[in-house]
Amino acid sequence: PISKDSQMKPTRFGADITLITFNHPDFNGRDQTSRGDKESFVIDGPGEYEIKGIFIKGFLSEGPAKKINTIYLISFEGINLCFLGALANPTLPDEILEAIEDIDILFVPTGGGGPAKDGASTLDPVSAYKLSVSLEPSVIIPMHYTKTALEQFIKEGGETKVESLDKFVVKKKDLEGKESEIVVLKEE
Repeated sequence: PISKDSQMKPTRFGADITLITFNHPDFNGRDQTSRGDKESFVIDGPGEYEIKGIFIKGFLSEGPAKKINTIYLISFEGINLCFLGALANPTLPDEILEAIEDIDILFVPTGGGGPAKDGASTLDPVSAYKLSVSLEPSVIIPMHYTKTALEQFIKEGGETKVESLDKFVVKKKDLEGKESEIVVLKEE
């Protein structure tokens, strides 16, 4: 989640589980995920976790400025989500590739590539798309992008425009037959 200290617009929402991938205000907004008296269970690094029937594995990877980023594989109700976080290096080690080989929905950062003043540059749109399709998910959800970067990412996928959705509700059976379909979620 985006922190209140980020230059990006933070969003407040309640969450049972919060995944922190990278120690940067664009990615470490644990303060934004509690609602009322309900505290979110925060995971902020590699390891294996089980919370309320949801299985989560965190893998060490390279983030911006060669700092630690955590890639998360989340499994529940027969669906595997992979959240690449602030990934900066599109070359993943074999052990991570083997662990995340069965991805249904992939969340990939697509807005990096240029030298970021604050050291938070992630994958550029071309590298992000190439990595995404190589992982063979059913659905790709771009994140952490500018309008220009999103357009370039979509163009890499052979599309000219993808409709932005307010909400993406999916069941395992809905994913059958999909191959790297790009789904864009509207910003709040």
